[in-house]
Amino acid sequence: MFKWKGASGVCINEDNQVLVVLQAAHDEEPKWTVPSGGLEDNETFEQCCVREFREETGLKVKVVSKLKDKNGTNEEYKITYELQYFQVKVVSGDLIVQDPDEFILDIAWKSVEELDQLKMSYPEDVEFLKELLENQAGNNFE
Repeated sequence: MFKWKGASGVCINEDNQVLVVLQAAHDEEPKWTVPSGGLEDNETFEQCCVREFREETGLKVKVVSKLKDKNGTNEEYKITYELQYFQVKVVSGDLIVQDPDEFILDIAWKSVEELDQLKMSYPEDVEFLKELLENQAGNNFE
């Protein structure tokens, strides 16, 4: 079984919205997710998070804190996965779709109310993101 490791970045703006990307391979239905991707070479999970965030959104971010781990097995694809989620803060850059793999179709800030309306790549992340937004209302990550 193949072991995949990756990182996700969760960025919340001053309006208490989370940044999500619309992604799909050429033969897939587009779905929303937080910026994420697989580790390359000898990257740490934090380095992967920062790189993927920049590749997918054009924004340079820094890791503020680790939020959670998600581990599991996908029998259909014969993989086990380890994904680490990090809270990130924008350092610089402009929001622009620039994904080298051409999987990213759109980027948007979404409120807690809008998350339930989105077709998500990982529906199990919706409650986690909503709880994070609700807990952080009025609390910026400055």
